[in-house]
Amino acid sequence: MRKLLISIVVVLLVFASCADRDRGAQMITIRGVVFGTYYSIIYFDDEGRILEESIDSLFNDFNSSLSFYDPQSLLSRINRNEEVHVDDYFRVVFNRAMEISNETDGAFDPTVFPLVSAWGFGFAERLDMTRQKIDSLLGFVGYEKIRLEDGAVVKEDERVQLDFNAIAKGYAADVVGNFLESKGIEAYMVEIGGDLVVRGNRPDKRKWRIGLEIPAERDDAPQQWDYLVEIENTGLATSGDYRKYYEADGQRLSHTIDPQTGYPVGHSLMSVSVFAGNGMDADAYATAFMVMGLERSITFVEARDDLEAYFIYADNGGFSYYSTSGLELISRHDLQ
Repeated sequence: MRKLLISIVVVLLVFASCADRDRGAQMITIRGVVFGTYYSIIYFDDEGRILEESIDSLFNDFNSSLSFYDPQSLLSRINRNEEVHVDDYFRVVFNRAMEISNETDGAFDPTVFPLVSAWGFGFAERLDMTRQKIDSLLGFVGYEKIRLEDGAVVKEDERVQLDFNAIAKGYAADVVGNFLESKGIEAYMVEIGGDLVVRGNRPDKRKWRIGLEIPAERDDAPQQWDYLVEIENTGLATSGDYRKYYEADGQRLSHTIDPQTGYPVGHSLMSVSVFAGNGMDADAYATAFMVMGLERSITFVEARDDLEAYFIYADNGGFSYYSTSGLELISRHDLQ
C-alpha cells in the first residue's frame, strides 16, 4: 500500500502582513528532505526561535523506528524476523494501522508490500503476475496475520512484511506538531510529502489556505488547482493514481494495489483528499479510499462525523468532483 507522494498545493497568502508584525509574531519557515520526500514547516513564534536542529533530531529518531528504507531501522529488523521489542513510535502506528485496517475491511493494509513490489512499484522489477503468483503472495498478505504481544511483533507467517509508508508520514507530521506545541507554539503547519497538519490561526486570525491539486496529464506535469479550503486544527492527506503508474499491453496499471484481490485497482477514482483530526488518520484513510473506490468511500465517510473528503473521479473522458457535506470549497475564481 505504498502511497504516492503527491504534494498538494499549499497556498499561503499574505503571510508577511502588517498585522503579523504588529503582534510581534515571527513567521519561521523550515524546509528540507526526509523519508525520501520534501517537507515544509511554517510556524509563528513571538521569540523567533529556529527549531530546525531539534526537528531534525525527531526525524532521525522516527526514521530509526519506522523507515522501510533504513536496513537498521526497527521496522526493517522486524521484517527480517529479528527478535526485538517495539518502541513508542512503532506501537502507536501499528495499533492505529490495525484499527483502520479493521474499520475499512482490509482496504487499508500495512502488509500489502509484497504485492506492491511484485507489480513493479517497489524496489525490484515487475514480476510476471499470473493468477497463481498473486494467489501465492496473498497467502502472506493480510493485517490479521500479524499482532503485537507484550511489546513484540508476532507473525503467523514469517514472510509477512510491514510497510507503514501510507500512515507514517502523517504521524510524523503529528509528532512534529506536538513538539512545536510543547514549545508554546500555537499556530503552525507541518507538511511532509503531501501529508500535513495545521493548528491554530495566523496572527491576523486568518485560517490556513490549502489548494487541492487537480489530476495531471503527465507524471511530471506542474501542479494546478481549481479549489482551495480554509482550515484550522486539521490533518490533511491526498492520495492519487495519476502520477505513479505504468502501461502494459495498452492498459494503465495503478500503483494502488487492492490487498484483497491482489490486483491494481481499476475504478474511476483518481484522487482523494481526506480531512481528519490528525495527520495519521488522514494519511491512512486517503490510501484506504483509493482502494475502496468512489461509491464505497463516499458511503463510508458520510457516515462519519470525524472525516471529510474531496474526491476527483474520471467522468466521460474528463474528471468531476465530489466533496462531502461538511466541506466548504473556495473556487480560485472567487478569491479576492
